[in-house]
Amino acid sequence: MKHHSGSPEALPLVGMPACSQQVGIHPSQAVGEKYINAAVQGAGVAPLLIPALGEQTLQFLPGLDGLLLTGSYSNVEPHHYGAEPEIADDTSDPKRDATTLALIRAAIEQQIPVLGICRGFQEINVALGGSLHQQLWTVPGMMEHREKKGLTLEEQYAVAHPVSLNPQGLLAQLMNGELEQGVNSLHGQGVDRLADSLRVEATAPDGLVEAFSLASNNSFLLAAQWHPEWQLDRHPFYLEIFRAFGAACQQRRLQREALQR
Repeated sequence: MKHHSGSPEALPLVGMPACSQQVGIHPSQAVGEKYINAAVQGAGVAPLLIPALGEQTLQFLPGLDGLLLTGSYSNVEPHHYGAEPEIADDTSDPKRDATTLALIRAAIEQQIPVLGICRGFQEINVALGGSLHQQLWTVPGMMEHREKKGLTLEEQYAVAHPVSLNPQGLLAQLMNGELEQGVNSLHGQGVDRLADSLRVEATAPDGLVEAFSLASNNSFLLAAQWHPEWQLDRHPFYLEIFRAFGAACQQRRLQREALQR
């Protein structure tokens, strides 16, 4: 079946900002395939890859039904949250920072649904005025949240610890009040100060914020520090996150089309 813009079967269009990285000898831009697959299969949306071109990408937003911020091996540069680098980080991605931080603020202002994963989760917190721990493993009382690099992908993405859901939050609602869920853990940084406009959705056993939403409920925003894109068919909790995002994007698409009539 062919999909035509404006027809009832057209899928919501979701922007996915790319990472700027080297592929061989060439500077390139890329989005991990697992995020694309999860968006298609779990959320039922059509992904549109957005190059990391800074604020000029804001022109794409009015035509989008959602924004999905992926994980990455890079970290948000500390100056964006008023900090000095604590470690020599050769994995920074200033082009992505310049793109996503602007997109996040504008998407919330335009009430476009947003889903953030790992780096995307951290980007949202920073974009809205929060800060990050740069080396979680050095923070007293924090558990080890990094994966062991030598393990297989299956082992690295296996459930690593439980999270406790906020009984009044969106995640608890999605999981029918089952307030403990298992998640994977593959990150070295995490939330230090949560932005004022965000509400905690889930915490790790050490108290680290693992998920948040928009406190005002003005529009759909959900972000997870773990990787819910991994093997949706095996993890009902992960799948529900993508389904909720997909439903919000579908609602946005219908509203956008109604305005165009």
